[in-house]
Amino acid sequence: MTETSRERLRATFTEDAELYDRARPGYPRRLYEDLAARTTLGPGRRVLEIGCGTGQATVPLAASGCRITAVELGPQMARVARRNLAPYPNAEVVVRAFEQWPLPPEPFDLVFAATALHWVDPAVRLVKAADALRPSGTLAVVSTHHVKGGSENFFARTQPLYEHFDPATPPGLRLSPAADIATGEAELVASGRFGPARIRRYEWDLTYSTQAYLEVLRTYSGHRALPAPAREGLLAAIADLIDTRHGGRITKRYLTELMTAERTT
Repeated sequence: MTETSRERLRATFTEDAELYDRARPGYPRRLYEDLAARTTLGPGRRVLEIGCGTGQATVPLAASGCRITAVELGPQMARVARRNLAPYPNAEVVVRAFEQWPLPPEPFDLVFAATALHWVDPAVRLVKAADALRPSGTLAVVSTHHVKGGSENFFARTQPLYEHFDPATPPGLRLSPAADIATGEAELVASGRFGPARIRRYEWDLTYSTQAYLEVLRTYSGHRALPAPAREGLLAAIADLIDTRHGGRITKRYLTELMTAERTT
């Protein structure tokens, strides 16, 4: 992804923060349990979150009593995040691109990014994350993938629709099994700033009504970036497919990965 396309696509998320907050799924409860077991979350612990969005992953961390600084690029997303975090006075949301945000003098115990780190400049993200941590502090990165499973026939039938309405769609794409998705530690290892990565993966299914699935599609940067006629044509065709061929409901399988590593240098 080029710098220009990354900047353009990541800016789409804040265009409808309320929809994002309503439609986007959260993360498995087991992820937070595993994170807490690895990082000693609790009162007095300092956490930096990169790209908090509307606070979907921030709220469970704040509930542990941590002192959280969440850096969010989009002002509308930050506004919703502050509303969701209102019960937790130890959580603050800063509106700034992480690349330009000045690190505070006091280091953090945990740097956390949930489906957000890949939107940060690759030349900056791991270097600055390591610089933000105390020695032996922990970086935790959550990533999400759409994998084979759930309503497989439906997703195969959507491929010609994407090829028709979005000419940039590679032809013949099919979902990969979770076992074929590479783990995410290669860039972390190459940085030379962290120790061995610990990885935990979670497969889970979520069933959507037609309307709910269209809402989640409207939060995806690639869909939002399409010209309006193409986007609306694609969504209408998908809605018709769900209603006429799949009884008004489809199931999507997610693979969520939690990767943690300690700062070494």
